Amino acid sequence: MITTQRHLPSRATLLLAVSLALVACTGGATPSPSASPTPAALDTGAAAMAIVVAHTPWFDGVKPKDPAVIGATSWWEATPGGAETPPAVWQVMVTVGWGDCQAGCINRHVWTWQVTRAGDASLQAETGPAVPEDQIAALAAAATMSGIGGRASAGPVCPVVQPGQEGCDPRSIQGAVLIIRDASGKEVARATTDGAGFFRVTVPAGAYTVEPQPVQGLMGTAPGVQVTVEAGHLATVSIDYDTGIR
Repeated sequence: MITTQRHLPSRATLLLAVSLALVACTGGATPSPSASPTPAALDTGAAAMAIVVAHTPWFDGVKPKDPAVIGATSWWEATPGGAETPPAVWQVMVTVGWGDCQAGCINRHVWTWQVTRAGDASLQAETGPAVPEDQIAALAAAATMSGIGGRASAGPVCPVVQPGQEGCDPRSIQGAVLIIRDASGKEVARATTDGAGFFRVTVPAGAYTVEPQPVQGLMGTAPGVQVTVEAGHLATVSIDYDTGIR
């Protein structure tokens, strides 16, 4: 009886066969490397403004500037930077005005941000007197996100503050860490203030405590703030650090 032995092809032989088949199907062409992903382009000023809004709690309801409208109390403007299309950066200016705004607003507070394709919004300048509490409340009332937002500042800035004295408004605190705890004391979120002292976090309706952490160079730690969040609304808080100036 004759036994026939079958020899199976080696792994190297199989790989070579597969490679030759692929070359035959592609006509011998070498596949080109895939392109690296690029950052999302900021095609419009509205897209740049959306990044600013994501970082701040007050500007959800602010509309773009309309030259035909007289009496607006707040507006934003976006200007592309450089000659690239789409722009690599945008300059976004947000203005809040008060005091006889039907004639053009006596007082104005202006924030200027630079927004990049990477989604970074850095504060470039802030000018004007402090925004009154009633104006802040009106801005916060227009917010559409359920959560907590606010601003951290430190004062006093001057040893003796006289009414109407310029340059003595509390200064914004950048990089302050805020821990958000629920009613049970559990940490549910954490935020860091931006260049304008702003922060915002998304949390569901409920009772919370905003717990500020120490900031280097400031006396002690700002006290915690208890806040109640309603569904579909933004609860605003003010975080007040002490400079130690007396």
